[in-house]
Amino acid sequence: MATYAFLQGKFVPLEEAKLSVMTHAFLYGTAVFEGIRAYWSDEDNQLYIFRAKEHYERLANSCKIMRMSKKYSVMEMVELTRELLKLNSKKSNAYIRPVIYKSSTIVGVKLAGLEDDFLLFATEMGDYLDLQKGLKARVSSWRHVADNAIPMRCKVNGAYANAALIKTEALDDGYDEAIVLTEDGHVSEGSAENIFIVRNNTLVTPPETEDILGGITRDTIITLAKEELDIPVEIRRIDRTELYIADEVFFCGTGAQIAPVTLIDHRVVGDGSIGPVTQKLQGLYFKVVRGQLKAYKDWCTPVF
Repeated sequence: MATYAFLQGKFVPLEEAKLSVMTHAFLYGTAVFEGIRAYWSDEDNQLYIFRAKEHYERLANSCKIMRMSKKYSVMEMVELTRELLKLNSKKSNAYIRPVIYKSSTIVGVKLAGLEDDFLLFATEMGDYLDLQKGLKARVSSWRHVADNAIPMRCKVNGAYANAALIKTEALDDGYDEAIVLTEDGHVSEGSAENIFIVRNNTLVTPPETEDILGGITRDTIITLAKEELDIPVEIRRIDRTELYIADEVFFCGTGAQIAPVTLIDHRVVGDGSIGPVTQKLQGLYFKVVRGQLKAYKDWCTPVF
């Protein structure tokens, strides 16, 4: 069966989903997006979209910041996502990309007075980062874009030029991923992932005021750590050197899921293996996203 996308108000075959080269979002990065995963459960014979409502609520907030009007309500976008996955009819994990974008075909930098539209597609996606072995990371020489320059409380397409520079530098230097600092030198996040460290059996992550995206996976981890594992969580600033003495470090995000880090700037993290807190959270997370824990079943939207 053909793979479909939703564009300009209708479902079309993916190969027909085209935009003009003069589309404002293409010329200037004036679009906001979400990355959403759907997980197949053999046990339930069901495909579950994980925390769809929360993702679309964040997309709606992104529209407020970027002066965009959304054509559909949060729940209408959730339903369009279900319909798209049904059309694609694949009983396997999926990565979903909804985008609200400045659709006017015009040259000129501005936000007001332009048309907005919504598009949606889904694709198969494996692990964005290796989850089974510890990643090698470096602290990037690039600084994280500041919220007062490009808003970091929303996923603005144009902001990912910063992420691309950060990730490419790390890969070119032989690392798997980067850790990026704020302008004042505190830990912000990965190139496109939130970050946690473990110190003294406490989970620590930077606050949203450190120019991070308020991650939905990040929120999931905080909830699971507190409610299921009885692990204390601190949301506070992290210094660069604290990375080097952490017991455990891991990235998280819709794409990254929970990805352990075992080497930072040529310094071994902990004992160099994937730590017990990270392992417990990984195991719990993959049960939750497949609807296997009743307490969190409302986070999982069934497709079929």
